[in-house]
Amino acid sequence: MGIIKAAVCKEFGKPLSIENIILRDPQHGEIEVTLEACAVCYSDISCIDGGWGGVLPAVYGHEAVGKISKLGPETHGYEINDRVLLTLIRACGGCISCSTGAPTQCSEPYDRANGPIAMLDGSQLEHGLACGAFAEKAVVDQSQIVKIPEFIPSEAACLLSCGVITGIGAVVNTAKTRPGDNVVVVGAGGVGLNTIQAAKISGARRIIAMDIVKEKLEVAKEFGATDVLLADQEKPWKAINKITNGEMVTSVFVTVGSISAYESAARYLSPGGNIYIVGMPHSGQKAEYELVILGALSQGMKGSKMGDIVLKRDIPWIIDLYHQGRLKLDELVSGKWSIEQINEAIADTKTGSARRNVIIF
Repeated sequence: MGIIKAAVCKEFGKPLSIENIILRDPQHGEIEVTLEACAVCYSDISCIDGGWGGVLPAVYGHEAVGKISKLGPETHGYEINDRVLLTLIRACGGCISCSTGAPTQCSEPYDRANGPIAMLDGSQLEHGLACGAFAEKAVVDQSQIVKIPEFIPSEAACLLSCGVITGIGAVVNTAKTRPGDNVVVVGAGGVGLNTIQAAKISGARRIIAMDIVKEKLEVAKEFGATDVLLADQEKPWKAINKITNGEMVTSVFVTVGSISAYESAARYLSPGGNIYIVGMPHSGQKAEYELVILGALSQGMKGSKMGDIVLKRDIPWIIDLYHQGRLKLDELVSGKWSIEQINEAIADTKTGSARRNVIIF
């Protein structure tokens, strides 16, 4: 057991407070990681704003990298000082989902309200997103980590934990994008740029990036977009029809939580095409569709949680792509901040201009 510094959420929608908290030692199957960096993800912001409910106080943060500092009993394949990614993908390895290669859908429950962290007086502190990585150290299940090489800078490496794998996995694992497909990526932020990169790697014919910020569309071109459109223009589906010579697109990846973006997405699809839910709206928000059209054109919608990633399978080849110069990571980092500056980093992220802000420990 030790005392560490963490950013604590005590009230939804309010600034985080920097406090000392208790971190217990790792138990059965758990590992302690001393963190090097943790990025600010929109999922963290949704939690902080109360968009998905939860118990307070809490420590969020889940897009992290660090070195193993303690091993709990019954851990296998890891040693002290191994450099690892820390993710929210907690998998038991034995349920139907895990056994069929879908660890992001693991059915084993986890009581985050009674995890490895507590307030200094011993009172309850939620282990946010099963990670609690807005802190100097974190204790997680061994299924949540994967080894990474030393050559990747911390600020870039931590992005592999969520933003990169979510975007790439949505294209490669969920949609199984093939050479010649036309795709639309709605949102050119951190996840959207990785979705664009994956579509390029997969051989997509037209990669159409959409956003409401013109400057972000210029960046999208650098990451592989063949065409860009302002999302708030009148009837953007007409522009997509022109770009694709009337074919429209096989896949629409909505990487933002905007309901209007989801409701417009079906208009971009070709017959048999699909909308992929990558960006998560807040709980209770709903979109409307004319179902007879979706049915008549054999169109559909599919979720993509964390890109349907299998960590030990997918992380090594993504790292290889980076090492070969075929995947941009360093270019995704917008700014580096200290833990004391986390509220400023969150505010900057909310402006929509940041690709990824990273807390450096």
